[in-house]
Amino acid sequence: MIVLGLTGSIGMGKTTVARMFADEGVPVFDADEAVHRLQGPEGDLVQRIEAEFPGTTGPEGVIRGTLAERVLGEPEALRRLEALVHPAVALERETFLSTHSAAPLVVLDIPLLFEAGGSGQVDKIAVVSAPAEVQRERVLARPGMTPEKFEQILARQLPDSEKRARADFVIETGGPKDDTRRAVRRILACLLPSADS
Repeated sequence: MIVLGLTGSIGMGKTTVARMFADEGVPVFDADEAVHRLQGPEGDLVQRIEAEFPGTTGPEGVIRGTLAERVLGEPEALRRLEALVHPAVALERETFLSTHSAAPLVVLDIPLLFEAGGSGQVDKIAVVSAPAEVQRERVLARPGMTPEKFEQILARQLPDSEKRARADFVIETGGPKDDTRRAVRRILACLLPSADS
């Protein structure tokens, strides 16, 4: 099995690219989706997060905006949150890999792959990238996003240029979606050369 790490900074189009891999029949582990599930109603992390950050959960699980306000710009609080979240997501990832152990290729969609030190746990890395102005426009169009919040998030992420330099593949998302889909298929042809034979 080849494990392809898929990463990219906020607003680069990673979710769209992950969906394209899934459309091609590749099993995809979505770290963000795992976090949402772990922090949602009846999620395994809800009680632990409430104990560490009182007042940040409710009947629907973690109140993400309230929790974000508590940890953004607070490195120590963020470290405490990550100490809860990262091991739980790692366990979900191991279950996913075990479930799909017969697949020739799987994709691990991990936004902070480099930042969290996960690049050594994958065989190849694909970085999703778009021009800075496209990224900014996409992110600021999100509900509840502000320029200040965007800058705080960017400050925690490795610069796009550095991610691109460390990637085995770069998938551009600034142009037509068909171009992006072709890039995904080129990667599949490269990693799974027998797929067409």
